[in-house]
Amino acid sequence: MISPVTRANGPAWIEVTVSGGQVVEAKCSGIFFRGFEAILRGRDPRDASYLTQRVCGICSTAHGVAAAFALEEAAGVQPPDNGNLLRNLILGADFLQNHIRHFYLLGLPDYVRMPFVPPHAPGYQKDFRLPEKINLDLVERYFQAADMSRMAHEMVTILGAKAPHQHGTIAGGSVVPPRADVLLDFTSKLKRVNRFIREKMIPDAHVIAEAYPDYYEIGSRKANLLEYGLFPKTGEDRERYFPAGSVIDGEIEKVDLSSIRESVTHSWFREVTPLHPSGGETDPEPDKGGAYSWVKAPRYGGRVMEGGPLARLWITGEYRRGVSTMDRTVARTLEAGKIGRLMEEWILQLDPGRPVFSPYRVPENGEGVGLTGSMRGPLGHWVRIKDGRIEHYQIVTPTAWNFSPRDEAGNPGAIEEALTGIPIEDGNQPGEIGRVVRAFDVCFSCATHVVVLGKKVRKTVITV
Repeated sequence: MISPVTRANGPAWIEVTVSGGQVVEAKCSGIFFRGFEAILRGRDPRDASYLTQRVCGICSTAHGVAAAFALEEAAGVQPPDNGNLLRNLILGADFLQNHIRHFYLLGLPDYVRMPFVPPHAPGYQKDFRLPEKINLDLVERYFQAADMSRMAHEMVTILGAKAPHQHGTIAGGSVVPPRADVLLDFTSKLKRVNRFIREKMIPDAHVIAEAYPDYYEIGSRKANLLEYGLFPKTGEDRERYFPAGSVIDGEIEKVDLSSIRESVTHSWFREVTPLHPSGGETDPEPDKGGAYSWVKAPRYGGRVMEGGPLARLWITGEYRRGVSTMDRTVARTLEAGKIGRLMEEWILQLDPGRPVFSPYRVPENGEGVGLTGSMRGPLGHWVRIKDGRIEHYQIVTPTAWNFSPRDEAGNPGAIEEALTGIPIEDGNQPGEIGRVVRAFDVCFSCATHVVVLGKKVRKTVITV
């Protein structure tokens, strides 16, 4: 059993069974209860853009965007193009800080021998393949990346007031019109971050890939991928820079939202027939037999799907080498480069004299769906409004798609699939497991956990 798996904290664990030098079974467990669906019931729908960002600290803007999209659909409002551009820029900056942080600070120590001091000691000391000079260069870049990811976070604050959990993304658009001096500051930082991605990060990913070519096979699974689309081209949201798509056995199809169901057979929730998120339930049952995770198991037409940068670039046709540990890693750096280039275009499209917000009234009754791409995959928010308040809210996160437990048919989740069959050279230092799992960029850092002190996690008392 391995925990933590994110280098951040321990809200998840991986349990694997190794036999004959390979993983024969894997279980992924999220051990924190995320109660936002319950928290939101009865609240003003406008609260969702702020509160749901607390689901996650490193990808908070994506939740703000999804919540804004959901309310906009329910209210029948569209942001002006300026508001759409500002939201894209804020979300884009959050993508850049995430991808830089993940590749270097979370992923690189799996492949680069770091100085053997905390936080890298104690740690595994096997299977480091880079020549000493290249290894030292990448260690130096590890520390440079901390500055670059912080600079990208500063870009979030320039347009969104703070980071994480920015305040610049709301239903109807954004909150503050762009000023020339603000945009100059943002542009200056963006160019520095883009230069680092272009000249350091992407080449470093190829260096890692060349040294560890077997990871183009390790962690592989079928090309069953899902994305909802990312970055609307206009406020009308008829087309997105990263289009939506489902990939079934390598073939691209349109997304059919009616095909989504969430299974809870092996999750700590009251057993129900797999439900669509629009009617989903979040009814905790922490002592449920056979359950091993607080994560639900979303399925698409019964299939186990995976999302993230690799899925998005597969759908655009920009990367289709395979679906493996190294493919996920390389695709993340390529996506960072593409997003950075798009952001330079969006800044030039801003018109400082035009509105950034479209006024609207919260509907007395209505429903909406907010779909976007997040740093690690497809993110969906489903809201139902009654008497001007939130009656029903469901969030299906990327980590639910990637890190789900088994479903009612016993099918393992995407990471459980990717782990099954991988070789383990040394059971005392199973570094292969961390490499496979972290390539998905799973995220639990800001899950909400309701506990009674002195009681075990699985005996948690949930108050709603």
